[in-house]
Amino acid sequence: MQTNFRPEQLVTAQMQESEKILRTCVHCGFCTATCPTYLLLGDELDSPRGRIYLIKEMLESGKPATPEVAKHVDRCLSCLSCMTTCPSGVHYMHLVDHARAHIETTYRRPWHDRLVRMLLAAVLPYPARFRAALAAARLAKPLRGAFRRLPGLGPRLAAMLDLAPSALPAHEGNRRSIYPAAGPRRGRVALLSGCAQPVLDPGINAAAIRLLNRHGVEVVLAEGEGCCGALVHHMGREAEGHAFARRNIDAWMREIERGGLDAIIITASGCGTTIKDYGFMFRDDPAYAEKARRVSDLARDITEYLATLPLAPRADVGHLIVAYHSACSMQHGQQIREEPKRLLRKAGFTVKDVPEGHICCGSAGTYNILQPEIAGRLRERKVDNIEKTGASIVATGNIGCMTQISKGFADRGRPVPVVHTVELIDWATGGPRPRALADATPPVSPVALSAS
Repeated sequence: MQTNFRPEQLVTAQMQESEKILRTCVHCGFCTATCPTYLLLGDELDSPRGRIYLIKEMLESGKPATPEVAKHVDRCLSCLSCMTTCPSGVHYMHLVDHARAHIETTYRRPWHDRLVRMLLAAVLPYPARFRAALAAARLAKPLRGAFRRLPGLGPRLAAMLDLAPSALPAHEGNRRSIYPAAGPRRGRVALLSGCAQPVLDPGINAAAIRLLNRHGVEVVLAEGEGCCGALVHHMGREAEGHAFARRNIDAWMREIERGGLDAIIITASGCGTTIKDYGFMFRDDPAYAEKARRVSDLARDITEYLATLPLAPRADVGHLIVAYHSACSMQHGQQIREEPKRLLRKAGFTVKDVPEGHICCGSAGTYNILQPEIAGRLRERKVDNIEKTGASIVATGNIGCMTQISKGFADRGRPVPVVHTVELIDWATGGPRPRALADATPPVSPVALSAS
């Protein structure tokens, strides 16, 4: 793609990078075939190629973002399916991140849009606030029909209430900083605690710690780490996202210098994609460039790391049929596709691929709140495809997908267990049966979903 930036526009590394990305695009349109929003809406401006044109015009002009640009960029899920499809290697993720930051600083959104975004940024990255908000949401659920009728604000408030769980797991309480290996130590890793996940499902990280300890790996929860910054970063709130990232980098560097780390383990693939990008985010920061690169180099999805360990199944899992939903941040963001399925098969599960598995479920961080109508259509499509597998369990590696897909099944009156991959592997190698399976009604068995 030919670009027409003035020399004075290309003085920043960010603009130079975006100009290079734009020039990589050859207009081929392969991306339109795998873009969820183009698939649903059929509008070229809601495809990666169309958004690239809009972003190019916005950045070249140097003018504030227009309502049209904001609308179509906001509709992008950042699923990154287009990057997997693109034959030219267009790094769409970095381009759309730049566009969102430009929109955030130059465009004044309608008041109700600003309010919802401020609320999400002020609550979701902070576990205590998020837990309090979910408690309030349970009380407000009976009012969601009234909220839905409010102009502008209503559908998003209703989406928040719809996604809020009816009950929360018990609070973790005081966590330990070090979980020692059982027997001879074969490795030492840090585990990202995160922000929303430990509130919604603390059992995920608990399963990861048990599993790692049982296989000789010491697990450290670094003091000071927390939200990876992805939630605010993808809303264009660049400074806030970088602040979270710096805090994590500092926390992990202290552990690296104190006792060394073999890896930084992440159990939420959305967080993993962002942490693996810290090196790029801070490439021009003299104080953080090298530290961020070291952290990104150590970052591993839990399934990546487990694939290097000699896991030995101990429990009979009954040859349960598992539909593996590959989160977009896993398959497109991190290019991890086969490791989770191989681990599940080795653990004794029968694994089924989901038809249209490359298409997003509609969760995408805060997307299912900010764009509830599109997210809802994608959720229905995903649940339809999962049902075609005849599986009795859904496994995935991202808490957002777990919440989104669980909501889809619940809406159909079929509360199919949706569990994290690591919970199933923990169970198969000597850990407890995942709570979602133990609590399922009727109990999970090898009987197919499609038989009901």
